[in-house]
Amino acid sequence: MFRSARLKLTFFYLAALLVFSLAMTFAFRTFADAEYGHSNHDQNADVRRLFDDYDMQGPPPSSNFADFQAAEATAWQIHLDHDLAKIDVIALVFGGLLCYWYAGRTLKPIEEAHEAQKRFVADASHELRTPLTNLRLENEVFLRQKNFSEAEARELIVSNLEEVQRLQQLSSNLLDLTQYGHASLKLGSVGMAHIAETAAKQAHAAAEAKGVRIVREVPEATALGDHDSLVQLLCILLDNAVKYGPDGSTVTVKGARHGGQFVLQVLDEGGGIDQKDLPHIFERLYRGDKARSSKAGGYGLGLSLAQEIAHANRAHLTARNNADGKGACFEVRLEIA
Repeated sequence: MFRSARLKLTFFYLAALLVFSLAMTFAFRTFADAEYGHSNHDQNADVRRLFDDYDMQGPPPSSNFADFQAAEATAWQIHLDHDLAKIDVIALVFGGLLCYWYAGRTLKPIEEAHEAQKRFVADASHELRTPLTNLRLENEVFLRQKNFSEAEARELIVSNLEEVQRLQQLSSNLLDLTQYGHASLKLGSVGMAHIAETAAKQAHAAAEAKGVRIVREVPEATALGDHDSLVQLLCILLDNAVKYGPDGSTVTVKGARHGGQFVLQVLDEGGGIDQKDLPHIFERLYRGDKARSSKAGGYGLGLSLAQEIAHANRAHLTARNNADGKGACFEVRLEIA
């Protein structure tokens, strides 16, 4: 599809170049003819005056000189036409190559966006298919049983509700991604200590289940952003740190002002991020260590959503491994209000 579009765009650019080239050739040809005719007229007048001054006998040679000029003009015009034709051909050849390159450059962002969308739709379809398949198989197997107890029925319902919850979480994340991808948030002055406290409270249940301690080291400072979305962003980072950190470990939320920015960090004590995964961790539905990701749960949408929220808040979100090699550090740089 994009190959065909690139060729069509190339022909369009080439047609525009051809029209421009022919217009410039016609204009140059008309100007050159006018200048050459004006020069010949002046030369003819000079020859007449010269022979009038000398008062020569016999027929004036100006008519012969005019014929000679006309022959020279015809030869000059033919030579000029050949040169202009060569220039046009060379311009079209090199222009065609340039148009093909420029068409590819023009379509490249669109092609990349299209490919990313195709991958996203395929991955999302796969993620949706898994809980739906589980729901269907569990119910089909259960219905094949002739006799079942109330406890078995309750177990099936609980399992179905878990799958429904997974689907609800996935659809909610997808909707949030779409929302923040086109959102224009009303930014204002927000208290970073309050945001860290609110997010830590929301992540407390998940942290307590693993025996993880959340430590806050965020001063009373303000930054530019939207309160609710920044709480959601920090909750995603805390949830990620709790999931991939070992049981009984500590997750630290740090904050400090650096120049014209407020830097918020979430540090865990897990195994860190593989170097080959670092460039891709903010991509939608990307999960590097499949076994580890499967154990931790999730769909690989959280960090993508966090990145979209950061962009909506005019913030910059990055990830790296800690200097001591223990755990990862996610850093959000916000503008000072």
